[in-house]
Amino acid sequence: MAWKDLLDAALKRLCCYDQTNEVLCFGLQNSKRNYLVSNTSENIDQKVPETQGELRDKVIAAIKTVYDPEIPVDVYELGLIYEINVFPVNNVFILMTLTSPSCPSAEVIPVEVEQRVKEISEVSSVEVQLTFDPPYSQDMMSETAKLELGFM
Repeated sequence: MAWKDLLDAALKRLCCYDQTNEVLCFGLQNSKRNYLVSNTSENIDQKVPETQGELRDKVIAAIKTVYDPEIPVDVYELGLIYEINVFPVNNVFILMTLTSPSCPSAEVIPVEVEQRVKEISEVSSVEVQLTFDPPYSQDMMSETAKLELGFM
């Protein structure tokens, strides 16, 4: 299946709602997220930079520089990052959690994630949203994190 077919299928699924269940108006700017949405892959070619995948990789690399002060593993490998979306015009949305709702670093880690991603020159804006659903568990850690912490 060609990438344009995959993109068209994805756009059809996004046709009515985005991840916050907000109705999207195609061809207009979404008032909450400030990104442009189109209903055809031909139009999207003009809005999505060719390096969007590379930008996502840069975002992940930036997130991997953020560590929980109490644990010697970065927040990405710990499994604290649930979702990373790079939208047209290079707006980045990150859905993340913490090891517990009473985490002493609750005010520091999300702000540091946002700051590190904002340092990437291609990024237009960053939104970091904190969630505790689903609750964090050690099963969310990567094998690298489990090895580093002695769980394997």
